[in-house]
Amino acid sequence: MTIRTRFLTWLNGRQVGSDHFGNRYFVEKNGGPKRWVLYNGIPEASKVPPEWNAWLHYTIDELPAERPTLRNWEQDHVPNLTGTPAAYRPPGHVSRGGQRSAATGDYEPWRPE
Repeated sequence: MTIRTRFLTWLNGRQVGSDHFGNRYFVEKNGGPKRWVLYNGIPEASKVPPEWNAWLHYTIDELPAERPTLRNWEQDHVPNLTGTPAAYRPPGHVSRGGQRSAATGDYEPWRPE
């Protein structure tokens, strides 16, 4: 977040809510249609939970803080971890030692005639 973004948000924005990642959501003070988010930490769009994403894109009008909690079949939102130390690394990946398990013999490579 730049100084300019912070200043314009302070000048023109009214905070309407926040999520469990610490992201803060704003609307224009004068009642205009603009909605935006100030990210907590690195600005990564996948850190916006689905309910706030729907609000930002005008799919729903009510604030997610006013909506019911997760249903029993829903899972908590997890941002995209690709490129971070917490990303999934399969067995044999260079970051995990680079040793793959031995081939089982059920694979036969294609060889041209």
